[in-house]
Amino acid sequence: MPDLLLELFSEEIPARMQAKAADDLRRMVTDKLVAEGLVYEGAKAFATPRRLALTVHGIPARQPDLKTERRGPKIGAPDAAVQGFLKATGLKSLDEAKIQRDPKGDFYIGLIEKPGRDAIDVLAEILPVIIRTFPWPKSMRWGARSGKPGALNWVRPLHAITATFGLETEEPDVVKFEVDGIASGQTTYGHRFLAPAAISVRRFEDYEAKLLDAKVVLDPERRKDAILTDAKQLAFAQGFELVEDQNLLDEVAGLVEWPVVLMGSFEQEFLATPAEVIRATIRNNQKCFVVKDSKSNEGKLANKFILVANIEATDGGKTIVAGNERVIRARLSDAKFFYETDLKTKLEDRLPKFEQIVFHEKLGTQAERIKRIVRLAAEIAPLVGADVAKTTRAAHLAKADLLTEVVGEFPEVQGLMGKYYALAQGEDTSVAAACEDHYKPQGPADRVPTDPVSVAVALADKIDTLVGFWAIDEKPTGSKDPYALRRAALGVIRLIAENALRLSLMKVAASALVGLSVKPADASKLPSDLLAFFADRLKVQLREQGARHDLVDAVFALGGQDDLLMIVRRVEALGRFLESDDGKNLLAGIKRASNILSIEEKKDKRSFDGAPDAALYSLIEEKALAKAIGEVKTEASAAVAKEDFAAAMSAMAKLRPPVDAFFDKVRVNDDDAKVRENRLKLLNEIRSATRAVADFSKIQD
Repeated sequence: MPDLLLELFSEEIPARMQAKAADDLRRMVTDKLVAEGLVYEGAKAFATPRRLALTVHGIPARQPDLKTERRGPKIGAPDAAVQGFLKATGLKSLDEAKIQRDPKGDFYIGLIEKPGRDAIDVLAEILPVIIRTFPWPKSMRWGARSGKPGALNWVRPLHAITATFGLETEEPDVVKFEVDGIASGQTTYGHRFLAPAAISVRRFEDYEAKLLDAKVVLDPERRKDAILTDAKQLAFAQGFELVEDQNLLDEVAGLVEWPVVLMGSFEQEFLATPAEVIRATIRNNQKCFVVKDSKSNEGKLANKFILVANIEATDGGKTIVAGNERVIRARLSDAKFFYETDLKTKLEDRLPKFEQIVFHEKLGTQAERIKRIVRLAAEIAPLVGADVAKTTRAAHLAKADLLTEVVGEFPEVQGLMGKYYALAQGEDTSVAAACEDHYKPQGPADRVPTDPVSVAVALADKIDTLVGFWAIDEKPTGSKDPYALRRAALGVIRLIAENALRLSLMKVAASALVGLSVKPADASKLPSDLLAFFADRLKVQLREQGARHDLVDAVFALGGQDDLLMIVRRVEALGRFLESDDGKNLLAGIKRASNILSIEEKKDKRSFDGAPDAALYSLIEEKALAKAIGEVKTEASAAVAKEDFAAAMSAMAKLRPPVDAFFDKVRVNDDDAKVRENRLKLLNEIRSATRAVADFSKIQD
């Protein structure tokens, strides 16, 4: 079957837009093909700084013919209805219609036949629409046509459109259309400087190969691999090791079509500046990689950098390297000046400025927020084994580096610079570490602090944020979370779980609420509302780890569960239990008991609470079940009290045989009303006994 080659050749496409644009092109074209009845075999899109390209293979040469039936009016309907039916179906007379028998009357049925079109004609129709409606986040108009109605909007001026369609064994045809005066054809262009001449292409394999000859690597993954491999080899050859940076690699691969890796250097004196500042300076300003000394056990940076050019220069790249060195030298000089200037002012001396900086109009200034964090961190410190004085000091200084010159220039090093400045002014190492680590963890791959002082300040920072925004009713909605509250909640969960901390979230949240100047309408409800939010985040966390989110519901449904560590451990134990045969079968029995109870409670419009009357037990299975329930209640409750959830599950397993025997031998809805009520109360006892561990009704089968 034929293949499609499509290329949209333009001026520079910003690197940050390329991946999405390629995906959008693939999605838009293939979705439209399928909608037109042209089901393809495969598609792949590519992007470079100057082009979007798409290949779709295995497209049928022609649309299938469509035959559809259209129901018309009843026999004997008014002439206007009949004429409308004939016009809509294209029938010349009712003689060409079928008649469908129906209890409500006999109806005319028209058979509409729509012959399929050649796929190339369909493509010529849909591709211009896709180009004109392409969802660039930012676009522009240009040239003489820009002022005319319907002028094309594109990310940068569009220069050429390549569109061919045909079998692999034959010469393809051009998909003929025009967009804004640009006619489709078979012509593209190579590298802007190294091979700028026009190139005639036929199909994708030919197109990709000719571009490579014209110094254009089409596939961004190939460009990334080439950059990474060459950079590593160049660094190794000089006795260095590349500091890998995936985000920078992605960006640089979007800036070049023909990557050429070169190495430059800067003065040794700049290495006195923190490595992270050097890296941020070189990365942000010149999109270059740094290297470290492979001979150093500490992995210290070397005074070298690696750049990626888009050209094979006649002088071997000397001029390009010299230009980058000149810019980097100036930027590093600025960074060194900022760092040395920052060291002249102590962190605490910067804090008064926070009194003029608003954190949030309803939550006060940054200074007020720092006071809340200090107070809350001091309360949390004993709960996590942290020194209260050190924790208070760390919370007091943690935000101060936000007002430094370096962080103002490079916001990504906030916290880290706080640690450097704290160490420079002689602060305790735990205090300095907390200045950096109180922001952590900021994502699922981020490190979780373990030093108790860092943990206390990190928890205080995140819980103050959550309670504050809950208090002013600025909660996440749908996909919107402007204050990153979901991330803060996940950070709290990871801090607690990975450090095995015992905390009452309700108490800590209530304490944080006391420190707020603004109070919600129903302050007593806020901690429980926030706890429900933590439950949702915990479900997300456990689901990502492969656990079942319904087990979280089953544990939270018991109420009063705000010790996240114990919840996680209970969920883990419950999950292991339900994977066993005893667990699966007991769950089935409990579900059966719950379903019967629900039906009968609805029928009788009452619940069956209260202890069963042992005198009404007439069958061995009833007595055995009642005895087992009593024993399990005692054992499971004692095990839960000791936080031995594995033992609680083992106790629960003892219910399986008597529950199975009960349902096998006992008829719950006995003819004797008293016996029936007593047996329903016994079923309720099953439900009650198992709630020592979890609400099994929340567990999915």
